[in-house]
Amino acid sequence: MALVFVYGTLKQGQPNHKVLLDCANGFAAFQGRGRTAKPYPLVIAGEHSIPWLLHLPGRGHSVLGEIYRVDEHMLCFLDDFEGCPDMYQRTKVQVEVLTWEGEGFPGDSVQCFLYSTATYPPEWVHLPYHESYDSEGPHGLRYNPRENR
Repeated sequence: MALVFVYGTLKQGQPNHKVLLDCANGFAAFQGRGRTAKPYPLVIAGEHSIPWLLHLPGRGHSVLGEIYRVDEHMLCFLDDFEGCPDMYQRTKVQVEVLTWEGEGFPGDSVQCFLYSTATYPPEWVHLPYHESYDSEGPHGLRYNPRENR
């Protein structure tokens, strides 16, 4: 089992959350909410308004998201879903726990896998940085779900 930190369309209430609930993809259990210990630029970019976490630790904001415990099957599914390693790369980061459902307490720090990208157009560095993502947020950039592309 591994911990995965999600910050975009995989979060509860977001367009791709359903893939975490589908047992055919493997096992995923919500553990709590957290924020990256280091700041990162979270941008919304591309023709489909996809949230991207740029692998530039130290820039941007500590990003808010959700922590899931997943099995190896789900981790492999997520690698494929996220286009890893070409589109996104899976790395380990420290996440500060804000709320927790299992063992552990707010204020703890856990190591989680996170999907970020080191391969992006240089102009993305100049886009607005977000602390959290909501596909219906005030940014006005509506995510175009995969099934509509």
